[in-house]
Amino acid sequence: MLQTSNNASSLPFQGDGGQEQIQPANRLNSVSEYYFSAKLREIDEMRALGKNVLNLGIGNPDLPPSEETIEALCTEARKPNVHGYQSYTGIPELRNGLAAWYKRWYNTELNPKTEIQPLIGSKEGILHITLAFVNPGDGVLVPNPGYPTYSSASRICEANIISYDLDESNNWEPDFEALEKMDLSNVKLMWVNYPNMPTGANASVELFEKLVAFGRKHNIVICNDNPYSFILNDKKLSILSIEGAKDICIELNSMSKSHNMAGWRMAMLASNEQFVKWVLAVKSNVDSGMYRPMMVAAVQALQNSEEWHNRMNEVYARRRELAFKIMDTLECSYDRNQVGMFVWGKIADTWNDAGEIADKILYNNNVFITPGFIFGDKGKRYLRISLCSPESMLEEVIRRIAP
Repeated sequence: MLQTSNNASSLPFQGDGGQEQIQPANRLNSVSEYYFSAKLREIDEMRALGKNVLNLGIGNPDLPPSEETIEALCTEARKPNVHGYQSYTGIPELRNGLAAWYKRWYNTELNPKTEIQPLIGSKEGILHITLAFVNPGDGVLVPNPGYPTYSSASRICEANIISYDLDESNNWEPDFEALEKMDLSNVKLMWVNYPNMPTGANASVELFEKLVAFGRKHNIVICNDNPYSFILNDKKLSILSIEGAKDICIELNSMSKSHNMAGWRMAMLASNEQFVKWVLAVKSNVDSGMYRPMMVAAVQALQNSEEWHNRMNEVYARRRELAFKIMDTLECSYDRNQVGMFVWGKIADTWNDAGEIADKILYNNNVFITPGFIFGDKGKRYLRISLCSPESMLEEVIRRIAP
């Protein structure tokens, strides 16, 4: 799922003295450079040659946080006594703010003292959860297509990755009949991601109920990665709202997309007290807490009005219509009801796979669109367009690729 030509383990180091070559850890034999890292370097090289490449690949919000959020950061950062180490569990105001946020938007009760752990980005949380629950050789269920970090974190922890397919004909939901036929005896974790990335499929109470029941039946921790529920979505759901979910589920959430704070690395996980403690045992040995002014600003951001979120979604809605036009120009089919900050479309039968059309657009039109194969082979006939570019850029893409 994650392979590029730059495998770190193929680059031994030999000192000037001619001593025996130094090799990296064996775990790097199965972990390659992140696809977007390599692709962005290629795009930079093309731009250095004078090519104006338009990048519609990465979900990196180009809009700012609310003015109140930025002002809160500046005000707190000017104080002389706020620049030291902070608690690994974050300031109480942040945990209280996250609990209130979950109650307000997801109608879900969380104990801010015991059931919430702030994170330096949810990508960090994926690795921390895996380290906390998985021994080498344990099984981890990973969706195909799915976010590549679920697999790479599992590889780093030397887990046994067990891929489960998501299919468009099943609304990109797990096939529970197929899952029940698998050998689940050694499976510890199952990664799910709803609203889904890359497909844009939305969550539902019925799906979450099935996932909770599946986890409880097989004693598998269900981890729902939930950063997209505020983008073009009027059905915000948390898996933790389901009865009994806290016993077996962990939910990750992030302010990167919902509050335009990707570079701030402000996120959280929520679960039962014991699960949170186990993750904290890992996290407290890896980092030294978050910057207090950023936590104070995050508390302010969590109070953003519904009007603020609606304004953001009005922007994304206009961009999505232009992304649909790009898909139309490329003769792709797509679901107009998908949610989140991407548009996912199926390529025409005239193309061998998504990599072929993505390369043609990049090298002939100087436009980068993500080929779906990076999310697994179930995505090999799909393209993903990010909505994190201004309308003028999306319109320029339409002009460039027009027949």
